[in-house]
Amino acid sequence: MTRASVSVASNIAEGCSRRSQADYKRFLEYSIGSLFEIETQMIIAKEIGYVHETRFNKILEMLYKEEKMLNSLISKIINEKKR
Repeated sequence: MTRASVSVASNIAEGCSRRSQADYKRFLEYSIGSLFEIETQMIIAKEIGYVHETRFNKILEMLYKEEKMLNSLISKIINEKKR
C-alpha cells in the first residue's frame, strides 16, 4: 500500500517533467491506476479486519477526491490539446 501511495505522487511529478501533454496525461493515468490499487488493498484490509469501517470510509473518500482531481486535470489537458 505504501508503494502504491508513493507511486501516485511520483507519477504526477514525473508526468510534469515530460515535454508532451500526451506523456503528462499518461502518467496521470498511471496515478489513477495506483489509486485503484490502494482502493483494492483497502477493501481487502477491511474484509480481513485490519481496518475499521469508519477509517476505511474516510480513506475511500480521500481516494475518490484524489481521483476526481486527477480526472479533472486530465480533462483540462485534453481540452487544451483540442484548441
